[in-house]
Amino acid sequence: MSLFGSFSMTSINVLASVFVFVIGLIILVGVVMFIIDVSQTADAVRRNYPVIGRFRHLFTTLGEYFRQYFFAMDREEMPFNRAERDWVYKSARGADNTIAFGSTKTLTPAGTVIFVNCPFPKLSEDNEEAPALTIGPFAENPYVAQSLVNISGMSFGAISQPAVEALSKGAAMAGCWLNTGEGGLSPYHLRGGGDIVFQIGTAKYGVRDAAGNLSDDKLREVAAHDQVKMFELKLSQGAKPGKGGILPAVKVTEEIAGIRGIPAFQDSISPNRHVDIDSVPDLLDMIVRIRDVTGKPVGFKTVVGAYGWLETLCQEVHKRGIESAPDFITVDSGDGGTGAAPMPLMDNVGLPIKESLPVVVDILTKFGLRERVKVIASGKLITPAEVAWAYCVGADFVVSARGFMFALGCIQALKCNKNTCPTGITTHDRRLQRGLDPEVKSVRVKNFVEKLNDGTSIISHSCGVSQPRALKRFHCRIATGEGKSVPLDERYPVPAVMAEYTSRDAA
Repeated sequence: MSLFGSFSMTSINVLASVFVFVIGLIILVGVVMFIIDVSQTADAVRRNYPVIGRFRHLFTTLGEYFRQYFFAMDREEMPFNRAERDWVYKSARGADNTIAFGSTKTLTPAGTVIFVNCPFPKLSEDNEEAPALTIGPFAENPYVAQSLVNISGMSFGAISQPAVEALSKGAAMAGCWLNTGEGGLSPYHLRGGGDIVFQIGTAKYGVRDAAGNLSDDKLREVAAHDQVKMFELKLSQGAKPGKGGILPAVKVTEEIAGIRGIPAFQDSISPNRHVDIDSVPDLLDMIVRIRDVTGKPVGFKTVVGAYGWLETLCQEVHKRGIESAPDFITVDSGDGGTGAAPMPLMDNVGLPIKESLPVVVDILTKFGLRERVKVIASGKLITPAEVAWAYCVGADFVVSARGFMFALGCIQALKCNKNTCPTGITTHDRRLQRGLDPEVKSVRVKNFVEKLNDGTSIISHSCGVSQPRALKRFHCRIATGEGKSVPLDERYPVPAVMAEYTSRDAA
């Protein structure tokens, strides 16, 4: 008993000493922090409220995480709210994504999309698959594509090796295409065996010579891969129109640098435009050059701001012949996403897709080029309602990037421009990448595509048509914010083809 008592007293004395030491250490650290705070002049809050003022920065940093989990309502968050993310998460898992007890979405704010259901919707046995469309009829190797939803450009560099591999395998299983983004073609893009769209950014990564110019030999090397079906010239992208790609040095590994043809561990900054494309004729010349060299369809991606140049492009195409036209135009939204972009461009430059997509479709229609030039819609289209809206307006295909990031497990941590992504999607830290299993996540990519297709088809059937590509503008209404909505075809009437182009085509 005395031994037990002696042991207990010894333990208590040790604990007491440790406690006193810890308290003393805390006081010492506090005094040091106090002296530092009252002496510095960079932060007024810390100078006026030493030590305590430091908690402001801590709470500000933690605030974005607390809001997501505890304070934000289901429809409040940006850029994607919890209801949208949850729909993607459940779809990717193959789980039930129905809801109960009524919608939490307010239908009266201006711009809200409302589809016009018909009294006699299509029966399930009358439903049809969306027809395949031919892109690039004048190319040596046209691309016949059926997929309603495809994977938009995310470069190897902006996203990780296992993320690219999961997207590649998932795209093949889902029967959709995968866009490489501007970082070049990696072995991981090819690993799944699916269709690939090779994007040529302003820095010509992956197809550039030693001086940074476009190389015909490199183009032929890429085109030699049968999986590469098309080439996309990126003029601009949603979050930063007028600004090139930005990949921080910490993400430019030796492997990524080798694929891009640049030095490792240095910031990868693309020019803010193609230095060899300074006009509409230059653009058409480049499209023809790439198409002739590769034998495959070529189009371009752009964020629409000014749009008079699109009319000039259509006029120039008719002057040269319709074979000179771009095979497709990818219309990106001014509120699109990226790994890193200046806030002024991300917030305030470029038209959103709700305004720009009808403009592009109508200009092509007006000049009689709507069938020749396919239109691909991009920008926050991650749920069936948004995809169906794009088809009502006149899109031929829809692509998404961030929707597929959610399918891979993205939690919207807003750390894409760092190398610290907690889900392994946008980091090259091997420890963090361990959480992303390409075999598991590829199935979730496939599931997401299937659920998105099914949900879009449900809307089209409710509107009385057999498949989404049969949707028209009169199947959709837009809320005005005044307690009523207006038909989309009244807001954006489809123009008639100009007489000179109608007669020319007839001839």
